[in-house]
Amino acid sequence: MATEKQLKNAKICPVCGTKLTENATRCLVCGTQLGTTAAPKKSAALAPKKMPEFRVSLPLAIALGVLFLALIGVLVFFIVQRSTAPDEPVAGVQTEGTATSTPTRTLTPTPSDTPTPLPTWTPLPPVEHVVKPGETCYDLVYIYDVSLQSIIRANGLDQNCTLSENMRLNIPQPTLTPSPMPSNTPLPASDAAAEDDGRCDNVAPVRVEAGWTLSRIAAEYHVTIQEIMAHNRMTSQILREGDTIEVPLCDRRPAGAPTPTPTPLPPYPAPNLLLPASGASFAAALEGVTLQWASVGELKGNELYRVTVQDLTQPDKLLVQYVHDTKFIIPGSFRPTDPSPHIIQWTVSVAKQTNAGDANPTYVEAGATSEARVFSWMGSSEPLAPTATP
Repeated sequence: MATEKQLKNAKICPVCGTKLTENATRCLVCGTQLGTTAAPKKSAALAPKKMPEFRVSLPLAIALGVLFLALIGVLVFFIVQRSTAPDEPVAGVQTEGTATSTPTRTLTPTPSDTPTPLPTWTPLPPVEHVVKPGETCYDLVYIYDVSLQSIIRANGLDQNCTLSENMRLNIPQPTLTPSPMPSNTPLPASDAAAEDDGRCDNVAPVRVEAGWTLSRIAAEYHVTIQEIMAHNRMTSQILREGDTIEVPLCDRRPAGAPTPTPTPLPPYPAPNLLLPASGASFAAALEGVTLQWASVGELKGNELYRVTVQDLTQPDKLLVQYVHDTKFIIPGSFRPTDPSPHIIQWTVSVAKQTNAGDANPTYVEAGATSEARVFSWMGSSEPLAPTATP
């Protein structure tokens, strides 16, 4: 009953409407004195706001209008240019269609001279070999004169080249295809026709035999070497056995007439190296490596082939020899003394002896040097006895 009476006599704040006790003199929420009557707040009258005015003079307005039109024109120009320009391909995106460009004129290439074919290697079918008791890969390298790696690759062996008795192996056999012999370069048709007007009609056909030279033929028919070369349109003095040349006799000198002073011959061409092939490999058991090359012609008595052999793995190891033959055997004393493989480089050229006697000969270059070839030679820890140089 007391609670209902208190709620009935409770005061209410005239400002915020909070219910208070009948003895309260101040509102606990908004702090209004309950003994006074709060005057209602009057809302301030809202006066209408006026829009700001911006006044521009006539010349300035005209200038701003012209500037605005210019900006619009520039914007339209870039939009038109962008729409007419070809689409640029985007990286990673495949375009459905591209514009076809106008084909450009291409120049017709001028025909060039056919290069001289280089020597090629025609491999022979491999040789089948049955491994004997106690036989190793190094024995096969020495027997068949092939590299150790070629045997391993051809038979799928391990790096140690492990063999077993009665194993069947395929030994690769490379063979050398010699380069084509040099031939005389024919003159153009116009030059040949002009030369035919002054050609000699009195000629003697001569069939070249083994060992013949132009100097011998010229001395036999009492003509000069230059006359024979000009009549046969020869670019070098090299003769091949079995060829037929014509000796012009129109300007033939009588027998016993003085022979004109011979013209110094040009230097010999670079010899063409034949064996071994560049990149060949030789085992440590091999006591000598044979080098072979093609002859550049008949050498004089004081001319020899200079053979230069150098160990590129050990550059201070150099061997220079002068021989009359077209082959040279590198002695076993030049073989490396350590078990690792060494790279050997060799070249051949023609040299001429300038002094008499064999006690202390002096040589000068008499021809071009051949291209350098290299091969590998396995070394051996066992020193070899010195062998005589051929």
